Amino acid sequence: MSIPVVTVGQSREDVVGGLERLHGPVTVVRRCSELPELLAACQSGLARAAVVAEGSEGLTASLVDRLGAVGVAVIALTDNADEAARLRKIGVASALTGVQSAELSDRIADAVARLTGMDRPLTLSAEADTGAALAADPVEPKLGSEDAGSGKIIAVWGPAGSPGRTTIAANIAGEMAADGRDVLLVDADTYGASVAAVLGLLDESAGLAQACRLADQGTLDTDALRKVASTVATASGTFKVLTGITRADRWTEIRATALALVLERARHMAEVVVVDTGFCLEADEELSFDTMAPRRNAATLCPLEVADTVYAVGAADPVGVPRLVRALAELETAVPQAAPTVVMNKVRASAVGRSPERQLQDAWERYGPALSLTAFLPYDSAAADAALLAGSLLHEAAPESTLRRAIREMVCAPVQRKSKSSVFSSTPWRKAKD
Repeated sequence: MSIPVVTVGQSREDVVGGLERLHGPVTVVRRCSELPELLAACQSGLARAAVVAEGSEGLTASLVDRLGAVGVAVIALTDNADEAARLRKIGVASALTGVQSAELSDRIADAVARLTGMDRPLTLSAEADTGAALAADPVEPKLGSEDAGSGKIIAVWGPAGSPGRTTIAANIAGEMAADGRDVLLVDADTYGASVAAVLGLLDESAGLAQACRLADQGTLDTDALRKVASTVATASGTFKVLTGITRADRWTEIRATALALVLERARHMAEVVVVDTGFCLEADEELSFDTMAPRRNAATLCPLEVADTVYAVGAADPVGVPRLVRALAELETAVPQAAPTVVMNKVRASAVGRSPERQLQDAWERYGPALSLTAFLPYDSAAADAALLAGSLLHEAAPESTLRRAIREMVCAPVQRKSKSSVFSSTPWRKAKD
């Protein structure tokens, strides 16, 4: 009745041999020569814990996440205080290389108990099948022991078809920066990242990919995040930007585990973190025989799961509205805690009919989901085109445009809006739903 353990490397005091001589709390089932061999052994269901006696520098957040997904806790031996701190950031317990075997055994049991959500002692019966035991879904390990940041995350999401996610996300960031807030804009769209182009940034470095690499290595802190983020200075305020990947085929650089760490660190760096997400919510790991393959859509799902506010943006036309309705149903299934704020963008009479807001509201009440329509953004093509041509935001290129005013009202003064007002006139026509 013991915990099966696989190891890699030889410690100075041969702690692994000491574990084998304990005859009880843990059982060393395999000694591996390198980390890939250890990973393969763990994914085969051979062990519940992995002890890295040498080569802890090769451990990354993605690797630890893969081991955690199959119910394997990781303990590394190191005498370097900086390395121990790095390991803690990526969810790895550490011990000194000269640790006593009994103490190491206790740490292994504690790590496994934390990973699985079980109380110690955690033991396996002699008749138990190790692989079957690992089939249970493990509890996600905590990736760090630091306090959560106070920054708020706003995710801007919408279905396929260019409903205006990037334009809205960039201008939300600009408006909040103009109000004196410390803002970070993140381009997490792995299908068509375009924040850099919208803001006129000549960026080939993909700031988000750099941040994810640092997070994966456990070396991302607030200072490092500020260094890889670009600065956008406007007449009304300054904010930071983590630009997106420069080519769609670089999506593997935005791993879910690393992105979650980046967003958590961003909460410490900025008061408001605005994330421009992709559109697809499909659980793409279900499409692969390799369930441990990287997930492209995790870059969309991750921000939606951790966001404090989600803006669901749809195009106000006969194609965009049905797409949004179906997408909201998918969002409720994929991220049930999201509770999105529904935004109709590109509102215009030519696509909907006279009194477009009333037409959209009535149709939504008849055919749409239970969620209320919260905001209507007008189709102001002249202002949007002027901003895009100048590589700037609406409050610089067209400060008096109806689109700019509608976005500002939506994000900067929501408590002052007691009724919805038409974007085509100043006469309120209907009180907002509770």
